[in-house]
Amino acid sequence: MLIAEDLLLLLIDDATGKAVVDGQRLDLALAGSVLVELVIARRAEVRTVQGRFTSRAVVVPVTGAPTGDPVLDEALRRLAAGAPRTPQNALGPIGKGLKDALRDRLVARGILRAEHGTVLGIFPTRAWPAVDSSHEAAVRAGLRDVLLTGRPPSDREASLVAVLHALDVVPKQFGDLGLDRRTLKARAGAIARHHVAGDAVRKAIEAVNAATMAAVTAAGAAEAASS
Repeated sequence: MLIAEDLLLLLIDDATGKAVVDGQRLDLALAGSVLVELVIARRAEVRTVQGRFTSRAVVVPVTGAPTGDPVLDEALRRLAAGAPRTPQNALGPIGKGLKDALRDRLVARGILRAEHGTVLGIFPTRAWPAVDSSHEAAVRAGLRDVLLTGRPPSDREASLVAVLHALDVVPKQFGDLGLDRRTLKARAGAIARHHVAGDAVRKAIEAVNAATMAAVTAAGAAEAASS
């Protein structure tokens, strides 16, 4: 299972099959998780490129044999196409069609079920309720342990917590731990700062945070303009 698949399971309500965050933020988070996985696997690097007056971080795929995972290999292909991109600008190309590909994989594994219907007999609806929640439950139990007891997280757990923190959904996801919202956010932030595996992974997660904040700001501006 990819980190992005674990994240998708955490962000889909088991009963309704609907995502608990909006589509744009979900796309950014999933793309960021794929980028994080590539960096952890040393199939992508975040390098500093010096310009005439400033420097910037760019994502560069590492040449090698295919990973054997179609999602990761497609992400590498997209990273290699065109000029090197900043981590934030890489999220769009990586995320194109990613959500559907991941949901299809989870359906094929018997973890989710695809439901298609209509509202008022006209408007199409889609949902992916859980069929087998055992894997998600194991992932969630590990994250609960990390947040509650302070156990040092694995690279995978730290990355998941950091992306959830970037989305600002940790309190909602783990509100049943008996910790107040402020404490949960502080613990998740500490994991994101101190336990994420390396500077390159941190830059990938920062890209998710920056892109998410930009999306939220843009949505707020559009709503204010319409009113």
